Amino acid sequence: MSDPMRPRASLRTAVVWEVLQDALDRRVKATGRDALDVLDTGGGSGNFAVPLARLGHRVTVVDPSPNALFALERRAAEADVADRVKGVQGDVHGLFDVVGRGGYDAVLCHGVLEYVDDPAEGIRNAVAALRSEGVLSLLAAGLGGAVLARALAGHFKEAKQALEDPEGRWGAGDPMPRRFTAEQLTALVEDAGLRVGAVHGVRVFADLVPGVLVDTEPGALDALLRLEAAAAELSAFHSVATQLHVLGETRGAPEA
Repeated sequence: MSDPMRPRASLRTAVVWEVLQDALDRRVKATGRDALDVLDTGGGSGNFAVPLARLGHRVTVVDPSPNALFALERRAAEADVADRVKGVQGDVHGLFDVVGRGGYDAVLCHGVLEYVDDPAEGIRNAVAALRSEGVLSLLAAGLGGAVLARALAGHFKEAKQALEDPEGRWGAGDPMPRRFTAEQLTALVEDAGLRVGAVHGVRVFADLVPGVLVDTEPGALDALLRLEAAAAELSAFHSVATQLHVLGETRGAPEA
């Protein structure tokens, strides 16, 4: 059965998936192991964890929400990967209360830094969970995308507020606690001791294109996906992306 939400879901994750899968494929080749140990901090109901488990990897999800972990358990069972997915309640600040240090080939930190009290500590903990050769997949809200979205909606004062606010918020009603520039995220990754392997803009155009066009115009979704992929690596578009993805690699890991 087709999933009516799949087009929008693919637009949100396609670039990240491509980069992440390439990084994991390189880790598989380097380690000689078909199954990697992956830690997904803030992984929620398993949007990334379950597909990774379907590829054969062992995934531990750390999330503070019992409801999300319950949904993860159900989703993993439905995908027949329950034996490769483990959910534990916790957060990135108290990460080593629930998982061990240095035990993972890859750590996902998606949609976490926006909400934690200390993003630098969160990244340091994520990096400390990596083996001596491993990769960090970091995904966070981009400042420029929010500024552009508010401006295009006619909320010019809010756009200016977001641009000038230290946390990138457009006002008291902004549901996002914090946003980042590409420079801020790469600095956090490098300060934690990793080498930046790649930076990509995510949802550069997708959130600006009318949904009815993507859903009804023949070939529009595929064309938009190709456009997103082409723009994602170009630094000129990082400043207007809704999200930013940074791939960090340990110094001992072979470069892409």
